[in-house]
Amino acid sequence: MPLLSRGRLLAALLVVFATSATTLVAGPAGATPPDIPSASTARSMLAGLTVAAEGSMSGYSRDLFPHWIAQSGTCDTRETVLKRDGTSVVTGSDCYPTSGRWYSPYDGATLTAASDVDIDHVVPLAEAWRSGAASWTTARRQAFANDLQHAQLIAVSASANRSKGDQDPSTWQPTLTSYRCTYARMWIGSKDAWGLSLQSSEKSALSAALDAC
Repeated sequence: MPLLSRGRLLAALLVVFATSATTLVAGPAGATPPDIPSASTARSMLAGLTVAAEGSMSGYSRDLFPHWIAQSGTCDTRETVLKRDGTSVVTGSDCYPTSGRWYSPYDGATLTAASDVDIDHVVPLAEAWRSGAASWTTARRQAFANDLQHAQLIAVSASANRSKGDQDPSTWQPTLTSYRCTYARMWIGSKDAWGLSLQSSEKSALSAALDAC
């Protein structure tokens, strides 16, 4: 077999390296919010949540839940979650992602443009309003809307987020059934952390989701 010239050898090595690099990042990145309770802990939390009739939407506005606020340097809450939940994310000086890949656990979609990614409030702002946030101060609502300490924010496809809207688990759950247990645990964990109530039908749906964990 003839020896490769130095130039051809270098070119071949670059092809191998590029192929290997692509392989390293080929798998989907899972969005991983913090503080997701275990199924057993979530069940205990669920038992302790207050069951009450859903409150009124009177007076509700998303503007009463200021978001997205500055978090670190030039990064706001949305950009922080995009970096946390994506893989191989590259950002510009303004912290907005210029490239990356995001796996939406709600529907299994893989996205390569940040503009196609929504940051979902696991417990929607309107749902929180109906469950107790109507009586909160604006500062507390802002903290809730930008909560990076609990499993309240997650990067998902825009289509999944808009399909969900402000529904609770009694009327909407992820189309990817394998994620419904995790979704229920996140929902319960957020409601527990923020002292929000839930409806009877919501509690039943969450209990059923935990049974399937």
